Amino acid sequence: MIELTPAARRALRAQAHHLNPVVSVASNGLTPAVLKEIDHALQAHELIKIRVYGEDRTERDLIMATVCAELGAASVQHIGKTLVVWREKQEVESTPGTPSDKPKKPVSKAKSAKALSARRGVASLNANKSKKPHWFAAPGKSSRGPSDR
Repeated sequence: MIELTPAARRALRAQAHHLNPVVSVASNGLTPAVLKEIDHALQAHELIKIRVYGEDRTERDLIMATVCAELGAASVQHIGKTLVVWREKQEVESTPGTPSDKPKKPVSKAKSAKALSARRGVASLNANKSKKPHWFAAPGKSSRGPSDR
């Protein structure tokens, strides 16, 4: 279990304020599957909220202590049924045959900005650069002809 300084805990609470819970602990309690999901969420996000349903305060404290001890995380906050936990991302050792080692599919690239904008359904912004608006007149020249004066 990691201990945080009060300043670090305050900063993490501020970052977690707008987060939604990503893992829920329901009536079955803290099962190995739930611990695995919490571990994946911590690896992906570092700072997560966990929502605990149907437990009293002492059981939620026990769940928080178990998560922190099992996964090497730090307890940031416990308000009501919401637990906030932080753990620094861990280096993942890749083994042969894992999905990260598979070759990635090449991404097709547009041949020009015009093709890209056409693919997105947006008119090309560069197409009208040479055209001047109808109200534009060069300095010293009137847009009206000699007969309009």
